[in-house]
Amino acid sequence: MHCPLRHCCVISMGLGVLWLLFMLEVPREVEDDQDRMAVKVQAAALPSLCRFREDQMFTLPVPQEDSYRRRKGLGPLEDWRNLTSKYLEKLQQRKKTWLTVGISSRPRPGPDPSGLLYTLLSVFRATSKVEQKRLTVVVHLAGADPAWLAETVLNISSLFSPQILAGQLLLIHAPPDAYPPAGAGASGRELYSEQNVDHAFLMSSASKLSEYFLLLEDNAFCAPNFISHVQWKVDTLRSQPWAFLEFANLGVLGKLFRSSDLPTLAHFLLLFYREKPLDRLLAHFRVLLAQKDPILCTPFLFYHRATYHPLNDRQKASGARRKSPYAPDNPPGTAFTDMKVFEVHFPWEAYTLDESFFWTHNVSAGNHLTVILNQPADLRRVQVLTGTIVEGRHALERGQVELGYGPEGMPQRCSSFVLLGRLLEGQLDQEVVPRSVGHQVSCVRLLANANQAGGLIVRHIYLWEEHARDMGHSG
Repeated sequence: MHCPLRHCCVISMGLGVLWLLFMLEVPREVEDDQDRMAVKVQAAALPSLCRFREDQMFTLPVPQEDSYRRRKGLGPLEDWRNLTSKYLEKLQQRKKTWLTVGISSRPRPGPDPSGLLYTLLSVFRATSKVEQKRLTVVVHLAGADPAWLAETVLNISSLFSPQILAGQLLLIHAPPDAYPPAGAGASGRELYSEQNVDHAFLMSSASKLSEYFLLLEDNAFCAPNFISHVQWKVDTLRSQPWAFLEFANLGVLGKLFRSSDLPTLAHFLLLFYREKPLDRLLAHFRVLLAQKDPILCTPFLFYHRATYHPLNDRQKASGARRKSPYAPDNPPGTAFTDMKVFEVHFPWEAYTLDESFFWTHNVSAGNHLTVILNQPADLRRVQVLTGTIVEGRHALERGQVELGYGPEGMPQRCSSFVLLGRLLEGQLDQEVVPRSVGHQVSCVRLLANANQAGGLIVRHIYLWEEHARDMGHSG
């Protein structure tokens, strides 16, 4: 009799424990399921307004009594702060991280509508799990098209739901009525005015999320472990005053700010949003904060994606190419060199638009890598990158880039060259000034100015044509 009674007590206690565990676990599973369903359901129900969980998607409301549409210009920052602070209070009460990466994105015309997704993939793939604990990514979806907005949030939620649920990826959206009225037509001034206001919203929203704020564009790729490299650079400059550091050398890509400066910068952008493009306003802001010269942090960690897309037979026959507006043109040509060539990496790989490169070693003074264009081209910009992306190893220590003219002979060679510029830490990215220098260029030559032992990597030779910019403005 005692044994069955003892067994009954043990069984009863076991059932009690199981019941207690069940009661504790079920709400947690239900909550997790609700979180997962919230991602799917809310992302699918966004034709008019994308609210992507209360703590991950924030929509800034339209001011009623003091609307931008009822005023001739933007008011003081205090009015605008009242618009944002009330609705971003929960966002800014989050636990601070070390770095916020901020990206503003609008509907992308043309063949590369997925630039934002590729950029986010690059950000998270380039960071380790340890680094991601110090990272917050804020994306401002600034487009007014509800279909684009719904599709973009749905795509982001399907690819990055773990990051969203972990609070590492935040989406914000400012409705169109919160913007100043646009003028007639999509002029260049209206386009950069929108860009300036877009970034003012982005920076104001991110001002309390972290210690530092890194500005990226929605068509970029990132070097591996860029957070650790950025933090190392910040630590080395801790005793030096600076307004912002530059980890790329084009446009607004790769600019690092102290988050404490973001409210002032947002105010500055709102005051002068119609005056200049964003990159030029940032240069003025830098000077106002007593940083006279830019601080370029090499090797650069961020680059624009150069995206080309398949063409149909008719486009191939006409030689037409579709690309993103930021991508180089690299007109058809041939690359050759008098450096050592191995059966692994060839000279022409430095002139491609993918991640291939030319590798050699033991360079002598006077050695060159030259691109001869099939037809003379009017060039407006040339970029030559040598060495590895992060460490900058195997870069050309002393070299220069020249433009050549007057092709002659068989095989063809250019009869004359002019100096475009010298490499700085193995890199050159230069606008062709004056324009006459870039007219009817037939050759681009990378020339070694000194003997160099060891390996050399020529990563990219990128060329931008003058007519491509003109066509972009006319469109």
